[in-house]
Amino acid sequence: MYIWFTALAGLAILAFAYLKSLFPYFVDDFTYILRSLRLGARLVKYKKVKPFYGIVDCFLDAAKRHPNKIFLHFEGQEFSYGEVDKQSNKVARALQAEAGLKEGDTVALFLPNEPSYVWTWLGLAKLGCPAALLNFNIRSKSLLHCFSCCGAKVILVSPELLDAVEEVLPTLREQGISVFLLSGSCNIQGISALSEKISQASDQPLSRDLRANITIRSTALYIYTSGTTGLPKAAVVTHERVWAASFLQAACGVTSEDIFYINLPLYHSAGFLIGMVGGIERGMTIFLRRKFSASQFWDDCRKYNVTVMQYIGETMRYLCNTPKKDSDKNHKVRIAIGNGVRTDIWSEFLNRFGDIKVKELYAATEGNIGFINYTSKIGAVGRVNFVHRFFFPYTLIKFDIEKEEPVRNSEGLCILAARGETGLLVGKVTQRSPFVGYAGNKQQTEKKRLHDVLKKGDLYFNSGDLLRFDHNNFVYFQDRVGDTFRWKGENVATSEVADILTMAHCVLEANVYGVKVEGHEGRIGMAAVTLKEGEDFDCLDAYKQVTTYLPAYARPRFIRIQPCLEMTGTFKMKKVKLVEEGFNPAHIEDQLYFLDPEKKTYVPMTEEIYRAISSREIKL
Repeated sequence: MYIWFTALAGLAILAFAYLKSLFPYFVDDFTYILRSLRLGARLVKYKKVKPFYGIVDCFLDAAKRHPNKIFLHFEGQEFSYGEVDKQSNKVARALQAEAGLKEGDTVALFLPNEPSYVWTWLGLAKLGCPAALLNFNIRSKSLLHCFSCCGAKVILVSPELLDAVEEVLPTLREQGISVFLLSGSCNIQGISALSEKISQASDQPLSRDLRANITIRSTALYIYTSGTTGLPKAAVVTHERVWAASFLQAACGVTSEDIFYINLPLYHSAGFLIGMVGGIERGMTIFLRRKFSASQFWDDCRKYNVTVMQYIGETMRYLCNTPKKDSDKNHKVRIAIGNGVRTDIWSEFLNRFGDIKVKELYAATEGNIGFINYTSKIGAVGRVNFVHRFFFPYTLIKFDIEKEEPVRNSEGLCILAARGETGLLVGKVTQRSPFVGYAGNKQQTEKKRLHDVLKKGDLYFNSGDLLRFDHNNFVYFQDRVGDTFRWKGENVATSEVADILTMAHCVLEANVYGVKVEGHEGRIGMAAVTLKEGEDFDCLDAYKQVTTYLPAYARPRFIRIQPCLEMTGTFKMKKVKLVEEGFNPAHIEDQLYFLDPEKKTYVPMTEEIYRAISSREIKL
């Protein structure tokens, strides 16, 4: 009997080895599909259960289950699930009393990464109030736009961001907006201090009836994404989308015993939805950092026993650029979740810091299709599998880069990209994979809808991204299309930057685009401009405009002076050739300027500066 059992076991091992040689990713595919089906079943359950069970209810259950478990580590402080629960109750009651908040009222959060961000949002969720997550880098016109397009009547502000709000306070007061400062006192007319009111409020649980009318299709959040309008767009995030995003950690194999490191801003969907909300879904402990620090990253991981980290491409590059240490592999990090890492940096990161499973993602805040590289294959953003495609239909179609539109056949339908060919990713809009769009912006919402793709009358979401599916079913991100580029992990809208540049008294027109820099992820900002008749380029004035009105990542670091801007037949500015030519002064006859932050002006671009950038002596 023993001999037969041994023989059968041996045959099973041989069969498995043979199967793996034919299908090397069979186990990964099977595991991911099984997890996806389980998570999908949970989402279907949440769609049907009444009263609606949201992520805030998931948090409340976790707080009951383990009130003393640490939820947040922050700057040497610890906050348990029970403490955060009580603090969020106090915030909710204070806002009820002072702002008269009720279910459905939108509140804008203008806060940095800190624990108050978490319990303030939870307090709003307990009241059934959607939150608009404002980027704390925005100022002036952009700040007013982001605030107004979501229909908020209340804004909560951190003391460190008070100057930015003071700048637009007259407009906010004209519109009857309530401004609350998370501080003990404030002597500015039109701004109310809220911290004392919060501390005096009751921490007793709030009635579930306060959010009785919230459903899975109700708006939970507004998260901002840059687009071709020149100003950020408020992507409408429903409770269904919140749940789906929270499942990404589970899909990557994260458990309740893991400790998750968040250093990405909470106004981003990555930090907020995948990181913080995903942590609530898992019932885990989160280490929250105010901002990323490459020099302190691994010390943090060792001190707090971090097992899961988040990243963007820049994060990994910064970590790889730190001085090598004997302790580089002395940590417990086992999974890294993020997007945008270059293949060479990915390999270097693994070689230096050990066997970390890198789960590269592809997704968009407002999109209806995404991928996870659950195999950790270097360079890929995901993998095609039949289950995923069945539930969330998508395809790649041929795209004309010059015309910036899909290629269509004689019947007016789009043409499928061949296997191995780069194409535009589009996701079919269905009941299961909806596209909700942008708040207060029907025009931009409609731009993202693509009609008559594979048959007359169908409707797809236009991702605006070019991807490639290889012959082994791996998915590779190729590039973005349209008027947005990505730098320092942020999306930059070219027309917003162009609007600011034309505020300089010497600039007539501006054509803004992103150019590649050796050794860096994404594309850095550059602009081709024409000057008003009789004017020379005013370096100081241009510098003043971009530094006053644009965050650092959006400022064009290179400016090219041209006699005229080249246009297409439909009067769109041509960018392809400009992008290809880059910023090398040896190859460009036009005058070139470089934004020098030390001299606080634009300076003539020289070959010496170009070499210093290429050798990374000058940091961008």
